[in-house]
Amino acid sequence: MTIHEPDALAKTNRINMLFDFYELLLTDKQRTFLKYYFHDDYSLGEIADEFSISRQAVYEHVKRAESVLESYESKLQLIDKHEAAQAWLSKLEAIAEDSSVSDELSTQMRQIAQGLRATEQL
Repeated sequence: MTIHEPDALAKTNRINMLFDFYELLLTDKQRTFLKYYFHDDYSLGEIADEFSISRQAVYEHVKRAESVLESYESKLQLIDKHEAAQAWLSKLEAIAEDSSVSDELSTQMRQIAQGLRATEQL
């Protein structure tokens, strides 16, 4: 199965985002294989050689880990919540930049947005 380049990039970005949110819920092996495959861009064959297992076994581990990540997201929806929070923060920042808003209110709004963004990083 060949994935077209834009589809492959979108899938890699999605898996990496899911991984960021749910990494600690994966097994060590799932974490390792996903890191090698999606983050470090190793091929299935390179991972198989590294761990002395078959390419098919690596493929199955990666597919299973992807499925687990998607399952967590379907239940917890952390990415959806993160994206909604980002949209609200962007709106807050846009209003803070509006010239009709007082300087004091604008400053307070920017500080709130910065504080919320910093909190998300924790």
